[in-house]
Amino acid sequence: MKLPLPRTLFARLMLIWLLGIALVLAISFALFLGERDRFDRGVLFEGIAREIAATVEMLEQMSPAERQQTAEQGGRRRLRIALAPPPPDTRPLPERFSLVQIVASALPEHRVALLVPSNRGDERHPHHGRLFAALQLSDGTPLTIRVQAPPVPPASDGPTPPARALAALLALITGVTLLAWIAVRLATRPLSRLADAARALGEDPERAPMATDRGSAEVRQAASAFNQMQRRIREHVRERTRILAAISHDLQTPITRLRLRAEQIDDDALRERIQSDLDAMQALAREGLDYARSLDANRPSRNVDLDALLDTLREDALDMGWAVSLRGQAGAPCLAEPVALRRAMWNLVGNGIKFGERVEITVERRPEGFMIAIRDHGPGLPEDELEKVFEPFYRVEGSRNRETGGTGLGLTIARNLLRAQGGEVRLRNAPGGGLEACVSLPAPPRTHAADVRSGAQPRQTP
Repeated sequence: MKLPLPRTLFARLMLIWLLGIALVLAISFALFLGERDRFDRGVLFEGIAREIAATVEMLEQMSPAERQQTAEQGGRRRLRIALAPPPPDTRPLPERFSLVQIVASALPEHRVALLVPSNRGDERHPHHGRLFAALQLSDGTPLTIRVQAPPVPPASDGPTPPARALAALLALITGVTLLAWIAVRLATRPLSRLADAARALGEDPERAPMATDRGSAEVRQAASAFNQMQRRIREHVRERTRILAAISHDLQTPITRLRLRAEQIDDDALRERIQSDLDAMQALAREGLDYARSLDANRPSRNVDLDALLDTLREDALDMGWAVSLRGQAGAPCLAEPVALRRAMWNLVGNGIKFGERVEITVERRPEGFMIAIRDHGPGLPEDELEKVFEPFYRVEGSRNRETGGTGLGLTIARNLLRAQGGEVRLRNAPGGGLEACVSLPAPPRTHAADVRSGAQPRQTP
């Protein structure tokens, strides 16, 4: 049966701290009682040792007749004297007991043995309070002193009282530390979950919402508010995407009308300049429409023959006169949307050709998926520009010339398309010069040759 917990985080933390304080006080009280009992027992043992030492010193100064008379009178106070060896049904106390050490230091000139009954009689009354001190006087007379004392702890291999106190203190520290860890964990775990969800939201607004059916009331409220924020962000992004797609699509019609009207201009130089501007406007509208489509993450993924796709991509590039080579082999299908993956890879290859003239594609299979490196032989980029170039309409080329700098959407579209299917792309300056785009793609949960849609075999070029 699961015990019900308080609903609020405040109540849970208060419950943990109250239980922790109660445990600390209980252990401290137990340590106090144990230490007080040990101190009282030590004082009592000191008194017993002094009485035994005083009795032995008194008997040493008496004659044999006086000793016998004193023994017959029963001794003094709680001591009973017998001028005889100890009873046979006794056993010695181990030397580790404090009473043995105290009596031995009180009578350094005599060899004293402390004995207790061996408890072979009635187990319900194991001779509590009977203690025998056995020794020999200086003239060789045996002496047994029976002491009426509190029960002596039985011989055992357990720890001595200081060790027990240290063990209890260690248990106290461990318990308090554990309770503190539970309290801190209870307070910080929801924050960690919220931070992870916020980080994932920045990369994928379409991620699954946070669970709102577990945790304290404050945690559930925070999860509900986060899910509401995620829905609003997703709706806002979709609305902006629809607006951008609509504008880019509707611009095609007036651009076409302007192109037809430009054909009626008699001035050839003016007509060519207008046609060039219309071409740039149409390219920008087309790129804007492609950018809007790249934000659509609802397209289904399937197993794609990555080797065949890259080989086809290389052949198309060669047909356009581009210097593109392909090395390595994936050897297994990847999980992706074929059209989107091909568009993303084509944008990266085209960007490399534009700035580096020659592109090398290297594919590698890794345990977590696939790594594709697309390297050009251009000038590279400053380190602070490697992430900025993925921003929409950002161009490093200072002249803002669309013939050399493009529209600034190619890399943005490529990253959007790859992220929509669980992939990622990052740029880095290659050690030997040039820029390298590193594309990571996930492997499908189950890869089998029958899942491959295309049977084309990849080819390698030098």
